[in-house]
Amino acid sequence: MSDNKTFAPSSAFQAQAIAGAELYAKAKADRLGFWAEQAKSLHWHKPFTEVLDWSHAPVARWFDDGELNVSYNCLDRHVEAGLGDRVALYFEGEPGDRRVITYSELTAEVKKAANVLINLGVVKGDRVAIYMPMIPEAVITMLAVARLGAIHSVVFGGFSSDALATRINDADVRVVVTADGGYRKGKASALKPAVDEALADGKCPTVEQVLVVKRTGEDVTWTEKDHWWHDEMAKAETEHMAQAFPSEQELFILYTSGTTGAPKGILHTSGGYLTQATYTHRNIFDLHPETDVYWCTADIGWITGHSYVVYGPLANGASQVIFEGTPDAPHPGRWWEIIERYKVSIFYTAPTAIRSFMKLGREIPDKFDLSSLRVLGSVGEPINPEAWLWYRDVIGGGHCPIVDTWWQTETGAIMVSPLPGVTSLKPGSAQTPVPGIEIKIVNDQGQEVPRGEAGLLTITEPWPSMLRGIWRNPGRFHEAYWSNFEGQYFAGDGAKWDEDGDLWLLGRVDDVMNVSGHRLSTAEIESSLVGHPWVAEAAVVGAKDEITGQAVVAFVILRLDQVEAAGAAENISKILREHVSKDIGPIARPRQIMVVAELPKTRSGKIMRRLLRDVAEDRPIGDVTTLADTSVMSVISSKIAGGASD
Repeated sequence: MSDNKTFAPSSAFQAQAIAGAELYAKAKADRLGFWAEQAKSLHWHKPFTEVLDWSHAPVARWFDDGELNVSYNCLDRHVEAGLGDRVALYFEGEPGDRRVITYSELTAEVKKAANVLINLGVVKGDRVAIYMPMIPEAVITMLAVARLGAIHSVVFGGFSSDALATRINDADVRVVVTADGGYRKGKASALKPAVDEALADGKCPTVEQVLVVKRTGEDVTWTEKDHWWHDEMAKAETEHMAQAFPSEQELFILYTSGTTGAPKGILHTSGGYLTQATYTHRNIFDLHPETDVYWCTADIGWITGHSYVVYGPLANGASQVIFEGTPDAPHPGRWWEIIERYKVSIFYTAPTAIRSFMKLGREIPDKFDLSSLRVLGSVGEPINPEAWLWYRDVIGGGHCPIVDTWWQTETGAIMVSPLPGVTSLKPGSAQTPVPGIEIKIVNDQGQEVPRGEAGLLTITEPWPSMLRGIWRNPGRFHEAYWSNFEGQYFAGDGAKWDEDGDLWLLGRVDDVMNVSGHRLSTAEIESSLVGHPWVAEAAVVGAKDEITGQAVVAFVILRLDQVEAAGAAENISKILREHVSKDIGPIARPRQIMVVAELPKTRSGKIMRRLLRDVAEDRPIGDVTTLADTSVMSVISSKIAGGASD
């Protein structure tokens, strides 16, 4: 664990910071007035007079009598304000192709794309599925759908045809927008065949049209439903007037797949969502749109890509990088090369990526000029203190504040994060709710727990970007999020306040183990393991144990050079188990430590701990289709079966 060293903002950073400490006081004094003030930073075609209607709880209605257009807020208003020549997107394709797109150019493309969709029959309320690589046309399509008051459902381009079909059918999608393929790790990766397979034999009867962007130029099978993007764009009218829609107009459905059950279609609406995405993006990343170049590495297939690649940055008039490829193609310094090329000043990525760079060593980032960076962000899972410090020192040059953000697909926008010009930063801690957000940490009975004790994180007051339900399943919405504690949203995450009152996220409750009646966080034990110089990466699960209820089982990737240098290869398990015991306490000592070459990760970089639990409990391995490399689990299983665990 961290030694609780903190890093105060420099006086120079504080002097120019967008967000000051007064935000907390304002939000505390008048929470609804505070949110109304944030909403007024947007353009409302019809101003709202009502801030929150909570009479149909847990379904909120924010700014309900107001009207706006999300796409207009991200595009037209900047052009009308004379900012049309500002760069909106610096696009870097994996093969090295580049495009620079200004706000004027992006607005023109979105207008044409909106007209293309109209020509394909799309009207307000229709659902459009987007299954695309990270190319400008993906962003253009999202904004064009929003412009029409239609609803987009973005499906990550790494998902299978079955996963795509499930999502298309749940939402009764009318139009699918895709590409022939994208580039990944140096070669073309097809997408259109997965769409063809999803639609084959009438499996998705509601789909009437398919729009296809030519990206890789590979041959594709063509049907009577298919249209080339470039042909339709060439024919489309260039003008499109953005119409005002009610604040509660549905904006998008985004499916989250849990470890069990069908994917949940998380529904977000327009005014409240855009308010909080814009407010958090501006204040948490200290965005100065005139001078900053921002880069969030998320794919638009995830909520981070929705809120912090598309809607938040563009509503704020930011200039940003979007990148099609992976961090290691064609070489492991690609990300740092991109930061150097575009002089990126704000960088937002996942702890998994940071840990994988740590494993490769600082020699790679040290070859590049990263001096343009001034704010770093972390998202996706708790970041262990060692990775936080490496990120700050190696990538941030020892001076960049790190905003460690907690939020979910369901919350729509960041809920817990330091403010970089206000908070004294503590490695590994998300620290404090964003001004305007109210949370508690409670026990199983819903009573608040004292500082230092692990509990369950709940949100006690409605927030503007909250989900409005699960698509066509209100019963599941209530059951999944509101049934545990009266009037409180339960996020499914464990957390604790430390002695200083800072918040530590302990991962999903599924990832909080109960060992002999003690609640132990997988994140805390993983942090301890990664804190040992031999360990590059770790994943911890709770496995059934007849004596203790659950036992700690750890899977570790070693820094082999360090182990060899120590000359202690035969004692790895014993030494690491003792290290955890000393660091956290004997109760946390792993029953078993398994040394592996890789961990099972989804394409978005999350470790699939349920699969490791299958191994730890000697069960058949569950569904591996969402893994970036499906062979990882068979390698782990065969190694364990062969007696290679410690």
